[in-house]
Amino acid sequence: MLKGRAFKFGDAISTDLIIAGKYAHLRSNLPELAKHAMEDANPDFVKRVKPGDFIVAGSNFGLGSSREHAPLVIKMAGVSAILAKSFARIFFRNAINQGVPALICPTDKIADGDNLEISLDEGIIRNITKNESYSFTRIPAAMLSILNEGGLIPYINKHGDLKL
Repeated sequence: MLKGRAFKFGDAISTDLIIAGKYAHLRSNLPELAKHAMEDANPDFVKRVKPGDFIVAGSNFGLGSSREHAPLVIKMAGVSAILAKSFARIFFRNAINQGVPALICPTDKIADGDNLEISLDEGIIRNITKNESYSFTRIPAAMLSILNEGGLIPYINKHGDLKL
């Protein structure tokens, strides 16, 4: 069970908004790069996010260049899952490979600061603040196995292969 607060964003959050190109020189220093996650979309995000919190967005989250470090810095900032109406395809795959659940669900009823609980196995999001529940598109078993190991590389390191 994942638990945390929602940080609400709008539609079309690009990889440039997740991690601005002006910080490209920090790609070899991910802890430093993570200090700037979501900075152009919400300058206070990294100061306020706590381990376990969630990013909640509208449609087409992660569009733009296929920077695989975009979901990684979100994870390093403390975010345990990203909820959105839809994801850019490459970002979605990068998120799963980096061990970040990317959940496709309706997000209009979730407000900034709402406390949420998410069961990846049940496909349920419980909004504790509003006493409501929402369903999300279930994650296929193969992707859930990768997420449970913390990402694709930890999965392969543990199992020695990609036998799903």
